[in-house]
Amino acid sequence: MSDPFVVVGGDAAGLSAASKLKREDPDREVVVFEKGNWASYAHCGMPYYVKGEVPVLTDLLSLPPDRIEERGIDLRRGHEVVAVDPDERVVSVERDGETVEQPYGDLLVATGARAATEPVAGADLDGVYTMHGLDSAAALRAALLDPETATVEDLGGGGFVDADAVESHLRADPPETVAVVGGGYVGVEMAEAFAAHDLDVHVFQRGDHLLGPFGEPVAERVEAHLREQGVTLHLGEAVVRLDSDGDDRVAEVVCPDSSLPVDLALVGVGVRPNTDLLDGSGVELGDSGAVAIDEFGRTNRENVYAAGDCAEMPHVVTGEPAWVPLGLTANRAGRAVGQTVAGDPTTLGGVAGTAVLKAFDLECGRSGVTDHDEARTYGFEPVSETVTAGSRSGYYPGNAETTVTLTADRETGRLLGGTIVGADRAAIRIDTVATALEAGMTVAEVERLDLAYAPPFSPVWDPVLVAAKVLNGRL
Repeated sequence: MSDPFVVVGGDAAGLSAASKLKREDPDREVVVFEKGNWASYAHCGMPYYVKGEVPVLTDLLSLPPDRIEERGIDLRRGHEVVAVDPDERVVSVERDGETVEQPYGDLLVATGARAATEPVAGADLDGVYTMHGLDSAAALRAALLDPETATVEDLGGGGFVDADAVESHLRADPPETVAVVGGGYVGVEMAEAFAAHDLDVHVFQRGDHLLGPFGEPVAERVEAHLREQGVTLHLGEAVVRLDSDGDDRVAEVVCPDSSLPVDLALVGVGVRPNTDLLDGSGVELGDSGAVAIDEFGRTNRENVYAAGDCAEMPHVVTGEPAWVPLGLTANRAGRAVGQTVAGDPTTLGGVAGTAVLKAFDLECGRSGVTDHDEARTYGFEPVSETVTAGSRSGYYPGNAETTVTLTADRETGRLLGGTIVGADRAAIRIDTVATALEAGMTVAEVERLDLAYAPPFSPVWDPVLVAAKVLNGRL
């Protein structure tokens, strides 16, 4: 066949696109290049694997390689695409030191993102980890096991793990004191994972609060809860570097005014889009550094698409391109691209930055634009209100305090965003906010929503409705 659909990246967006196209056009050749040994896996499940709640690494595989190939997809693991030539419609692929060219009819760049370590000197020392990819999860869990008894098979890698690479982590002395550099999603989730191994856990955050995108009301409750769980927080402390013990192994976290001896460090300071392979291709990047695309996932180069964590998408509140690297966004965008390439043009939709997070016993959620400075840059006049209400009827067992913050535009009353935190089914309530944002609803309209009520599930006035009622009164 002369016009294969070539996909670069074998995870959420890439495999969703490949699978959808193959269903719609079974005779079309589909080739997926994945530079690693893993494809189609649950990235967000990795902290729970390290914690031990997910016992086997292969449980995180969404679609094992044999099932991918059963769909008629030509999956080529261990193949890294290093360059794209839209003029000739070919990609350059490296494997085992050799480079070959693969022609394409349509191309999807779904290369995802990589863990950022640039601000932290010493991140390349032994005993310093990131959480990006199943190999990193396997290495970190190996470092926490007893070297006297543990084996590579205990990791549950199913033959996909590089045994030689993991062995050195498995034989290191188990840590007692662990530093987590970065108090975002990964930092908070991994603090819980390390604490489950009875380690002395320290979280370093350069800002005054954890979980910046969730806002201060959420952060304050999470910080208090982490301290209750024995986690030491170093807020307002930027890590300058990680120092070694003279043997290329991490031994100390160094801040401007303090230092801490550690046995292991996790760097979780964010991610960056993987776009290096597009250098010289003429494919335009957005202000975020991710690929700029239109509503169908098309780049500025003909027959070249991008989707997932390497691409921007329009924000439903601002209408502007935004880079929001999250799982549902990637899967949804990939599926839409596959349908478009199959001949049925399908828009990717927008993003609201909806995210949820577990912090020990607390659940956190956020969606939309909640930061007032950010809102003003888009021409809004933001107003926020925070309320705390019960998660169920007060007399029903399990009722817990749920804190909701809603933000709206003063002039129009339009809902701009919201956050939530609580211990009883708090996170899932953010979906009400996300739906309202997608619909462009005002706070008054949110207040009138006919949400379900029964004592085991919610009070008469759901916490989101209480927040809308208070904010609408202020407006």
